[in-house]
Amino acid sequence: MLTETSTTSTSVAAQTALDAFRRGCVIPAHPLALDERRTLDERRQRALTRYYLDAGAGGLAVGVHTTQFAIHDPAVGLLPPVLELAAETAKGADREVVLIAGACGPTAQAVAEAELAASLGYHLVLLSPTPELDEDQLIERARAVGEVLPVVGFYLQPAVGGRTLSRDYWTRLAALDSVAGIKVAPFDRYRTLDVLHGVVRAGRIGDLALYTGNDDHILADLITPHRVRVDGRSVQVEFVGGLLGQWAVWVHRAVELLADARAARHGDDVALRRLLSLDGHLTDANAAIFDAAHGFHGCIPGIHEILRRQGLLDGRWCLDPAEDLSPGQLDEIDRIWAAYPHLNDDEFVAANLDRWLA
Repeated sequence: MLTETSTTSTSVAAQTALDAFRRGCVIPAHPLALDERRTLDERRQRALTRYYLDAGAGGLAVGVHTTQFAIHDPAVGLLPPVLELAAETAKGADREVVLIAGACGPTAQAVAEAELAASLGYHLVLLSPTPELDEDQLIERARAVGEVLPVVGFYLQPAVGGRTLSRDYWTRLAALDSVAGIKVAPFDRYRTLDVLHGVVRAGRIGDLALYTGNDDHILADLITPHRVRVDGRSVQVEFVGGLLGQWAVWVHRAVELLADARAARHGDDVALRRLLSLDGHLTDANAAIFDAAHGFHGCIPGIHEILRRQGLLDGRWCLDPAEDLSPGQLDEIDRIWAAYPHLNDDEFVAANLDRWLA
């Protein structure tokens, strides 16, 4: 039973995490470490979490697309242990880490997953869109989950299970007080603008954090002060950070890139020019890692391949044996690995790997 003192301490920690989330940070979408039997490799799962935290990530998103949606299947049974491993490992950090749990499915399932996350010390819930629910039902689901934990909306691209959502939907979602942020990841500029317009129309600029999940447009999103005109008003909207599958790799460098993006938005022309040139490099690298050429079929194995090369994972196994790199994807990863050494953090990983795996 929580005492009054421990309840107060928990509330302060949660508020600290929410404040950090609103300011913006690097939040990797946490992969799932499996062994060759396709069972959870707890040692390497912890090592991944330690890597992200030591690299300077401000938070972790666990149970999301990059963690593989199949873990939400009760028959697989991996959602509770995976969420718990990340939360327990994050307690060893020297700061309050923003913990975001992915939730999906109909309202009853999403609420139950949010309750599980809350019991483990998570601060927010990232709600994946569910094709079976219409927009009204999605709003009601967000409202119900928001009674358990603050909600992060999620515009997931259709190629990996998302759906098209209207501008009105984003206005209604953003108007919910329990919605603390939105991960904008449709990989589509038109749909990205729908979210920005919706947030402005809802009057939530300032207390709702926008995170880019557009892995094909990361740096451009982060350095652009978007001017949105709504109802005769011109309002500036900015992405404060990134919650990304691409930032499941090369995280030490990602933290530096976000710092440069902040400097660029505040008038640092040198940082701005540097990031504009790197934007194409990072998008090209992402195209190989995420397998854009084959409709993103190999995006999770692509992330695993990078982590395998660095020694963080033992293989690129997924829960589904049929989920592996697409034809030619390995050659593309070889190409971008050689072309963009300035994007990776191999030296940082090599210097710390043994300690993370200990």
